[in-house]
Amino acid sequence: MKSIVFKGCGTALATPFDENGVNFDVFGKMIENQIRNKVDALIVCGTTGESSTMSEAERKETIKYVVDKVNGRIPVIAGTGSNNTTQAINLTKYAEEVGCDACLVVTPYYNKTTQAGLVAHYTAIANSTKLPIILYNVPSRTGVNILPETCLELSKISNIVAIKEASGNISQVAKIKQLCQDNLTIYSGNDDQVIPLLSLGGLGVISVLSNVAPKYTHDMCMDYLDGNIEEALNKQLNALDLINSLFSEVNPIPVKYALNLQGYAFGKPRLPLIELSDKNKTVLEAEMKKMNLI
Repeated sequence: MKSIVFKGCGTALATPFDENGVNFDVFGKMIENQIRNKVDALIVCGTTGESSTMSEAERKETIKYVVDKVNGRIPVIAGTGSNNTTQAINLTKYAEEVGCDACLVVTPYYNKTTQAGLVAHYTAIANSTKLPIILYNVPSRTGVNILPETCLELSKISNIVAIKEASGNISQVAKIKQLCQDNLTIYSGNDDQVIPLLSLGGLGVISVLSNVAPKYTHDMCMDYLDGNIEEALNKQLNALDLINSLFSEVNPIPVKYALNLQGYAFGKPRLPLIELSDKNKTVLEAEMKKMNLI
């Protein structure tokens, strides 16, 4: 069995921006709150972190900041994916250099590739580092899907250890588990499907919800993993309306507004993303209040 990067809730951190770039003072306060509320890992510079509109220098500075801030208390996973394999390799090497515990590597977007191309892409990245690699499958954003048979091929590489599965296709997740068994840890990439994926042998979630409800999301996962199935299911179902509100517009538009409601100056998303609509602000605020998050 391969090494497990984390079990439970990994927060896909949003990034606070101001006119000068990343607001590290605000980021530091939010990170401390995450750790205080028992999240099991932190993911920096992923989709929720708006890495696609950060410069390479910003990404590197932000990754290093989180590693230094966390200081070994929980695993730090850097989003180092790109549709340019060379750039992904360079970012992955940097993440290893500054002390990350693993890398989350999204499938190539826009130029896309074939399934054989995915194997070549991920093999090149994995061979460039000793860090564990978590595949990130989110076809709704990238236009490419990692098929279960491709997961099996990639799971034969020693440091490709997990997949963040955000296809929304439960049947596909079941097939991945059947083929890969313990050679590929599965994390849910969708907050509304955490318990279904855990029931198929997954070990946790890489979560947007936990930005604003870290302990709740951690407890939901741990309830399930500890055998408290009914309690875990109730938490999943009780959070569905809030989760839907957090995805009422393109992530991370709603969650940045939610963090602002909680008193963190996370600012607005960077263009081409825009601020949450007034209608959805009202709904999200109501759901946050129902969950006692504001």
